[in-house]
Amino acid sequence: MAGRNAAGPGGDAVEVPTRTLVEGMIREDGTVDAGELYAVAAALGMTDQQVRLCLKRLIAEGQLTQEGRGRRAVLRAADDIRRSMAPNAEFMRYMYRQDHGQAPWDGVWHLVAFAVPEAARSSRDALREAIVGLGGAPVHGGLYVSANAWEDLVEAEAGRLGVTGFVTLLTSRDLRVGGEDDPRSLARRLWPLERVARAHERLGDIAESRLARLRGATPLAREEVLTISIELAAEFTRAAEPDPLLPPELLPRPWPGVRARALVARCWEELLRRADLASAPRLFRLYGDAVREIVRAGAAPED
Repeated sequence: MAGRNAAGPGGDAVEVPTRTLVEGMIREDGTVDAGELYAVAAALGMTDQQVRLCLKRLIAEGQLTQEGRGRRAVLRAADDIRRSMAPNAEFMRYMYRQDHGQAPWDGVWHLVAFAVPEAARSSRDALREAIVGLGGAPVHGGLYVSANAWEDLVEAEAGRLGVTGFVTLLTSRDLRVGGEDDPRSLARRLWPLERVARAHERLGDIAESRLARLRGATPLAREEVLTISIELAAEFTRAAEPDPLLPPELLPRPWPGVRARALVARCWEELLRRADLASAPRLFRLYGDAVREIVRAGAAPED
């Protein structure tokens, strides 16, 4: 179940799954203030009943424990759920390096082939899901390609799943699919770039509207700051997960991901200025650390 908040002036509403909200509200000490949780949920268009049902499920799964009742309760999260909203700082750095021309493509295609037997079907399915999650595109059954050097990541997943012996890795500068060998044409053929672009366009529009609110003359209440942080994290994840992070040389120009990510980084800079970090959700430190690493790496977005 998800809530959809009322859009601000010139901004789109953001659909946030209830579980995502709960995960995003976890503080550094692993607790969630139920009063703040319900307040932000209401701002996102969720009902109290939605929140209660989600909490009930998470408690039944052992993901949360509860002390007290109602809005005065304090919830405590298990380690697994505390990690689930963490942005991948390494991938974020790579995104911004690409956006600023610091990760040019060397013309090499990276391929992985696997033939995991039916007896290990669950591991085979998990490996396929991991490869797609790393930006791989299917070429033929059991053969996937990426424009990025992903060998260490694929091998780590294969090792974790116990199927290393069924995996083959190779690279090539000569990839031809269905008679097509132009790299930009291959990228359009192999990856759903139009869908990925639309997700980034939406993220950029949402980040732009939230940035205007953050920079507005009217100070924002803590509840509003928390709501914007949850919206940005949810929408960033929605846009980033299907993005194969292709190098700029393979993408249409202008690529909307560049604008979207620059606006998101500026939003988080503003959010960090306004938050009481001692009591803010863990999300603020996670994204704050990522943004600071990007700045130190020299890939800071320009204003």
